[in-house]
Amino acid sequence: MEYAELSNGMKMPMAGFGVFQVTDKEECKQSVLSAIRAGYRLIDTAAVYGNEDAVGDAVREAIAGGLCTREELFITSKLWVQDMASDETAKAGIDASLEKSGLEYFDLYLLHQAMRDYFSAWRAMEEAYEAGKLRAIGVSNFYPHVLANFCETVRIRPMVNQVELHPYFAQPAALETMRYYNVQPEAWAPLGGGRHKPYENAMLQGIADAHKKSVAQVVLRWNVQRGVIVIPKSTHQERIEENVAIWDFSLTESEMAQIDALDLGYVGDAVKHFNPEFVRACVGVNIHD
Repeated sequence: MEYAELSNGMKMPMAGFGVFQVTDKEECKQSVLSAIRAGYRLIDTAAVYGNEDAVGDAVREAIAGGLCTREELFITSKLWVQDMASDETAKAGIDASLEKSGLEYFDLYLLHQAMRDYFSAWRAMEEAYEAGKLRAIGVSNFYPHVLANFCETVRIRPMVNQVELHPYFAQPAALETMRYYNVQPEAWAPLGGGRHKPYENAMLQGIADAHKKSVAQVVLRWNVQRGVIVIPKSTHQERIEENVAIWDFSLTESEMAQIDALDLGYVGDAVKHFNPEFVRACVGVNIHD
């Protein structure tokens, strides 16, 4: 496993395991346990995913079973939009995440969206960070102009920005802005989020064949070589193991350039953050029912 060093000196694994849309608690717990057995140490969840408790259960079982120590794990969760109305609601949201997971601290906690009063929510996260509840703090889905304004305004700059990053939406300008502010990029949907078909691409298959790897491994390796942390999701044991086995090969400059050329930019409904209806939908999601 390779690691990125965050701006506060923490080491964060370059590959992790996501549990978005794994809503069945037992399936989520078993998937996380399988991931830890396969060598993953970064686990990514969120309040809105509804499975912080299952992740916490898996962490405790893994530690009790001698698979790892808590210090070896890097557990991420995220504050949902509903709890970003003020610093008080954000404080309550942070505490609710910790209580639900049963963990004493999160290694990383993110603002899930640049919505509602995210500056007040960030102040609550800064306090929780300084209190030791959160070992690192960051943001998610902050586009370059939003991230620049945010970093120029807040007291403690975010250490991570988790955004959609894959060959079809490579976001080079976003990466440049993150480098400028020393914010570590992290990719959600690193395999295309089901909206693109990298597995059917002959060029990607050719590169995979050349390295005796799968297309998924090539796509993940492409992001890692750009300095981007990846958090692929799977509930299948074979894929879980495959997605973390990306450390024994490297892509050439030519191969990287070929994959770069797949970039389509912001197209269609692949990302909806600029859509007012999507924003209203996010604001309307109630995770406390």
